[in-house]
Amino acid sequence: MERKQAAVLLLSIKGLLFSSAVRVLPSSNPAAVGDNLTLSLWPVGDLRGGSWAVGDTFILTWLGDQQAVFPDHSGRATVDVRTAALTLRSLTLADSGVYVVQSSDPPLRANVSVTVLEPVSNVTLGANQSHLLESSPALLTCFISSGSSPSFRWFNGSSEVTAHQRVTLSHRNSTLAILTVSRYDGGPFRCFAFNPVSNGTSDPFSFTVTYGPDNMALTVNEQHAATSFVSGSNLTLQCSAQSGPPALLRWAFGGRFLNATGPALGLVHVNQDHSGPYSCLAFNNETKRSSNITKDILITKSHTPALKPHTFPMWLLPMMPWLGFLLSALGKRCDMITND
Repeated sequence: MERKQAAVLLLSIKGLLFSSAVRVLPSSNPAAVGDNLTLSLWPVGDLRGGSWAVGDTFILTWLGDQQAVFPDHSGRATVDVRTAALTLRSLTLADSGVYVVQSSDPPLRANVSVTVLEPVSNVTLGANQSHLLESSPALLTCFISSGSSPSFRWFNGSSEVTAHQRVTLSHRNSTLAILTVSRYDGGPFRCFAFNPVSNGTSDPFSFTVTYGPDNMALTVNEQHAATSFVSGSNLTLQCSAQSGPPALLRWAFGGRFLNATGPALGLVHVNQDHSGPYSCLAFNNETKRSSNITKDILITKSHTPALKPHTFPMWLLPMMPWLGFLLSALGKRCDMITND
């Protein structure tokens, strides 16, 4: 009697040790809807029979080479009778749960929790408007057609957009709000949606941001500081302004508009009458804003030195009459030779 109790106790201890040492390893966890899932035992034991269940619902039982699948999993569940591995096909969200394998020969009970998620699909991006004035607010929203427990990330070009002083993220980061849009917030923006089993990215979206004109610059002959030039010079005045869309540029001299538009004004062979204030005026037709910049230009007289008079030796003065007589006689002699 004592030997029999000892044998039962020993079998119980071995069963507990075997049961506690066995782990259930899912082929993927979490798993995606529509995928197949295999639950394997490690280490693999020699089980002559047993059962699989999820929660309180039996999936199948087996004994030797025979197995029987319960109606709720008919056509989707099979067991490898050699290894006790369970395979489920065409997973659904309802397949999430705690899976339990049991056996009485030898005694075994092990379990694992499995999560089934729906993949993210059809990621799209929407905006409250596409044309924005600088410093106005903007709102972007990321949408998905399906997907369990999605997370969201935002990108402007290749840079990730995170919450800071001008940007807020809400609704699990699916909504991006820009409190004051800058000229550098045009995009392209993309929304990246993901969960542990899948991900997707929206098509790019860009804002048209109108701004300016501002930050004007005016150069003369490509020089920022030079303001004084000599008469006869050719001058090219170049004007620029930061503006979106590009600003209309007009030129004025002495407070009066010139018949000149565009970024460049050319002056040929300037003189002192060209001295005075030159202004470039910029106007943005979208923002209805204007800006201007003025540079005073001074045209000075030419610095070319006057020619020096030729000098004459004083000792030749007394001989001037004789030189005149000789030159006259020489002229007459030349005439006689010519007449002959």
